[in-house]
Amino acid sequence: MSLFISFIAGLLTVLAYAPYSIWPVAWLCLLVFIQQLNNATTKQAWWRGFSFGLGWFSAGISWVHVSIEQFGGMPLIASLTLMLLLCAYLSLFPALAAWLTQRIKPLRIFANYHLLLLPLFWFASEFLRARLLTGFPWLSLGYSQIDSPFVALVPIVGETLLSLFVVLACVAIYYVLINQRRLINATILGALALLTIISQFPVWVEQTQQPISVAMVQGNIEQSLRWDKDREDIIIKQYIEDTQSLYQDHDLIIWPEAAIPRLEPLAQPYLQRVDSKASDTNTALITGIINYEVNSRSFFNTLIVLGQAQSSLVHDDPISTDANQSNYYASNRNRYNKHHLLPIGEFVPFESIMRKIAPLFDLPMSSFSRGDYVQTNLVANGIRIAPLICFEVAFSQQTAANVSNTTDLLLTVSNDAWFGDSHGPHQHLDIARMRAIEFGRPMLRSTNNGITAVIDHHGDIVESIPQFEQATLSTKVHLTTGETPFSQWGYLIERILVSLIFVFLIITFIYTKLRRK
Repeated sequence: MSLFISFIAGLLTVLAYAPYSIWPVAWLCLLVFIQQLNNATTKQAWWRGFSFGLGWFSAGISWVHVSIEQFGGMPLIASLTLMLLLCAYLSLFPALAAWLTQRIKPLRIFANYHLLLLPLFWFASEFLRARLLTGFPWLSLGYSQIDSPFVALVPIVGETLLSLFVVLACVAIYYVLINQRRLINATILGALALLTIISQFPVWVEQTQQPISVAMVQGNIEQSLRWDKDREDIIIKQYIEDTQSLYQDHDLIIWPEAAIPRLEPLAQPYLQRVDSKASDTNTALITGIINYEVNSRSFFNTLIVLGQAQSSLVHDDPISTDANQSNYYASNRNRYNKHHLLPIGEFVPFESIMRKIAPLFDLPMSSFSRGDYVQTNLVANGIRIAPLICFEVAFSQQTAANVSNTTDLLLTVSNDAWFGDSHGPHQHLDIARMRAIEFGRPMLRSTNNGITAVIDHHGDIVESIPQFEQATLSTKVHLTTGETPFSQWGYLIERILVSLIFVFLIITFIYTKLRRK
C-alpha cells in the first residue's frame, strides 16, 4: 500500500507544473511522501522513493511517448517501453535521496530529526540528475513553484536550491503536524517565511529607459514537412514573406530553430538576400539553420545573425570580434553552435548499431557535432544576446557559463512540434521563464509551432503566440542592467554545498563502519 500511495503522490505532483500550475499540490504530495518515508526501513525507503519518482516522471514527461510514437516510427508498445525505461532511470534519483535519508537515521545524533537531511539529499540528487549521462534536469521540483511567492528566492539561490527550500519547508511542516520538535521546526518555517518576504524587496537589476522593438515569426510548419526536399523553397519563402512588413519598424527579428530547412552553404542566395534587406533597414535578423563545415565534415545546429550586427542602439563601445562586420558572410564568427545535444534526436549513442534497429534512431538531422560549452554572445544590432537552442534552456549551469554582466538578453529557439499537443511545450516555456528570473534578463522564446513568447526579467509573459498558429509577434522589450546574486555566485554555492554533502556522507559511512567494528 505504501508503494501505491507514494506512486499516486508522485503522479499528482505533475499538477503543480504547467499547464496546470497548481503549485500547492507539490507541497501536499511531498508531505504525503515524507509521511510514507518517516518510519520506513532503508530498503522500503528506496522503493517508496522509486515509486514516487515513477509516478512523478511517468505523468510529467509523458510527452516523450508522443515524439517517439508519432515521429520515431516506433510501435505503441515499444514507445511506451522506452518511456518507462527513461522514467525508471530518473526515478533512481528520488530513490537515492530517500535511501540516504533513512540510512542516516540509525545514527543517534540524527535519530529524532533525520528527515531534515532529506532536503540536502534531494538537492544533491537533482544536481546529479542535471549532469549524469548528459543530464536531464526537466521537471526539477523548483519549476513547480514558478507562480508561487517563493519564486522571489530564485534570483538569489536559483531553481535547484529552490527545490531544497520546498522540501525543507515540507519536512518542517510535517514535524510540526506530528508534534515532534515543534519549536525547532516552527523556527525553521518562520525563518524560511521571513527570507521569502525579504526577498520580495531588493531590486537586483534595473530596466533601461529606452526599449528595443522585437518581432518573432512563428511558421507553424508541420514536423513531417520540415525536411521534405520538395518543401524547402516553400518554407523559406513563407518565412521571407511573413517578415517583409517587419524590417522597417523593428530593431531585432527572430526566426526559430532550424527555420531554414537547407544547409547553410546551400542557402547562401536566400541568406544574402535577407542580410541585405535587414542591413538596408538597420535591423538584425537571427535565424536557426543547419551548418555543414566541409573541413571537419561536421553538422551543427546553428544560430546566425543577418543584417546589422554592430550599432550604437544599446552600447556605444565597439565589440572586438568580427561581429563588427555589418554584413553576414558564411564564415562569420557571429554565430552560435548548439552544445547540449538531445540524445537520439541530435546524436545517437553507438549509432553504427542503433540506427539499424528502428526509424527512431535514424531520424533526419540526428548526427550533429557539439559546439563549445562557452561561446561569445551573439551581437545583433548592438544587442548582446546569450542564446540557447531547445533543450539547452533546461541547463542553468550552461546558461550561467555564457551570461555576463554585458549580456543584454537571453534567447531560446525551439521546435516543439515534436511534442504535439502535450504538456511538454508548456513545461518548456516555464523553464525559459525560470532562466529569465535567475539571471535578471528578458528572455525571447521563438518556436516553430508555439509557444512563442516574450518574457520579462521577472519571468512574466509580456506577449505570446498560441500553439499551432502561423503568426508574428511584435512588441517592445526593456533590457536590463546589473546582475542577480545567483548570476554572480549561485553556482559556486551549489558546488560548495554538493561537495559538503559528499564529504558528510563519506565521514558518516566511515564512522558507521568503524562503530560496527
